Amino acid sequence: MPWIQIKIITSKQHANLLETLLLETGAVSVTFQDAGDQPIFEPLPGELKFWDDIEIAGLYEADNNLHEHQTKIAAAINKIKAMCEPGQHFIYKIEHLEDKQWEREWMIHFHPMRFGQRLWVCPSMQAVPDPSAVNVILDPGLAFGTGTHPTTALCLEWLDSLDLQNKILIDFGCGSGILAIAALKLGAKQAIGIDIDPQAIEASRDNAQRNGVSEHLVLYLSGQEPKNLQADVVVANILAAPLCELAGVIADLVKPDGYLGLSGILNTQSDKVSQAYQHAFCLYPIAEKEEWCRITAVKNKNDGI
Repeated sequence: MPWIQIKIITSKQHANLLETLLLETGAVSVTFQDAGDQPIFEPLPGELKFWDDIEIAGLYEADNNLHEHQTKIAAAINKIKAMCEPGQHFIYKIEHLEDKQWEREWMIHFHPMRFGQRLWVCPSMQAVPDPSAVNVILDPGLAFGTGTHPTTALCLEWLDSLDLQNKILIDFGCGSGILAIAALKLGAKQAIGIDIDPQAIEASRDNAQRNGVSEHLVLYLSGQEPKNLQADVVVANILAAPLCELAGVIADLVKPDGYLGLSGILNTQSDKVSQAYQHAFCLYPIAEKEEWCRITAVKNKNDGI
């Protein structure tokens, strides 16, 4: 079935009104994205932040009511323009989209990626480049973590550098399960995933089954994990604020002489996060990728990783 899409670029104060009007005129979905190049980091729980310049897209079914949809869209546009103050930024266009399997279309741009010496992350719809390597099969999905983001890449490279044979690993904030699954494929005997999001638990379970490691992965919603839980390696790829707030909880998960890897941290936040852990760990040089970084450490000031 073909579709009609209306794209509107305007300032953020019109975002909620535009969403309502597009839905009222029959849009089956409304999406928001940055119309400039303005990063937004670490919204508070439940907080929704918009970019200063925002592109809003409404998607409509192009069925027998095509003329009716276009009439409604035009009326909505005129209504919105009338509300804009003189000189305010407001651009729109209407375009026709051919029918495609949209849930698969954007995956075309997701390719096999290598991390470190042994590890590859490969989408299921493409051939594995090196069958003899350690291959994690993973498609983009509901939960965060495919290896494309610098923070995930930093963690995967670190895991590849470790000797994980017969080790237990905790993935704190497991998302898609990519780090736990990679650790198991790299030789860990057990991985434990913890996340606050039930969708992350579901995604991790499904991805573990696809990779044949589900028997060695244990998953817990945050707060439901056993007391006194500890592991040889703990990795937490979340954000700087919760890494600081939960420093005591995360530190307690690491066995004496165990390794800790932290990411989801901007370069400008590394000092603050390091200070939250330096009392219990020997910290090693920070690894950087683009504007992000990874902090690694060993508990009780042992020798290097």
